[in-house]
Amino acid sequence: MENKSHALAAGLFVVFLTAMVIGLSMWMGRDNTKYDYYEMSTRASISGLQEQAAVRYKGVAVGRVTRIGFDPKKDGNVLIRIAVNEHAPLSQTTYAMLGYQGVTGLAHIQLDDDETPGAPLPPSEDGTPRLALRPSPFGQIAEQGPVIMQQVEDATRRVNQLLGDENQREITAALHSVGEAARSMQALSARLQATVDTKLDPALAALPAVAQDARKTLLAVQKTSEDVGKAVGSLSAQGGPVQQMGTAVQGVSDAADAFGRGTVPTMNRALNDMGSAARRLGGMADSLQSNPQSLLYGAGGSQPGPGEPGFVPPQPAIAPGAKP
Repeated sequence: MENKSHALAAGLFVVFLTAMVIGLSMWMGRDNTKYDYYEMSTRASISGLQEQAAVRYKGVAVGRVTRIGFDPKKDGNVLIRIAVNEHAPLSQTTYAMLGYQGVTGLAHIQLDDDETPGAPLPPSEDGTPRLALRPSPFGQIAEQGPVIMQQVEDATRRVNQLLGDENQREITAALHSVGEAARSMQALSARLQATVDTKLDPALAALPAVAQDARKTLLAVQKTSEDVGKAVGSLSAQGGPVQQMGTAVQGVSDAADAFGRGTVPTMNRALNDMGSAARRLGGMADSLQSNPQSLLYGAGGSQPGPGEPGFVPPQPAIAPGAKP
């Protein structure tokens, strides 16, 4: 009997302790925050989003997801219902996106505003305001995935064409040409540097002396110009050398005129006579060269040649003792 009373007391204690833990949990977990309810309708996938997921406004937790289902007003759309703290500054420019936490894949609702906040959201037909749910960056990447893959495939094919055997040979030849050009430029630079070091530096060193000589030459030229100016003035004076030279030139011109009118025609006739005599002497010399005996026997007649009347061909000589 005593053992049963101990067991009953222990059971009652456990029941009382359990009730206290449950009551304490309910008291600590009570939520006195007042919420406003909003809805979002989307055709995009909401993978990773679950009920009781957090709702954040600019990164601050302001509520939770209360229900996820299908939109009865739009076939194929998903309807998300959220509870947001009544003090959250939501407006007509507020929009929602799916946010993801790390690599867990769990999603939450991220609320944000455009640059200029607007008026409060008006209620919908059933009394619950609706927010616009924009695609998340990951959703946009997923939607653009096929296009990106096609572009990657095209780029890969072009890279394969670019790295073909023929193109590789051309690229190798081009690199070889570039290397040759670089070596040629290096050799040319070395030659230019050597030329500058061996020739330009002495020339630069001689520049001050050359400049000094040029100044001296300029002074001498200036002095000579002054002397020439004085000499020209004295030459141009009345009765000076220039006037005397003019008179002498006039006399020479008159003498040349007289020479041209009298002496030149006489000389021309004499030269013509001399030319005629020279031609006759030339003809006589040619005749003596062709017929020298004419100098002793006179001109005489010449023997007829082959094909001319009276031509007799010469007889061959007969050797002594030979029979004709």
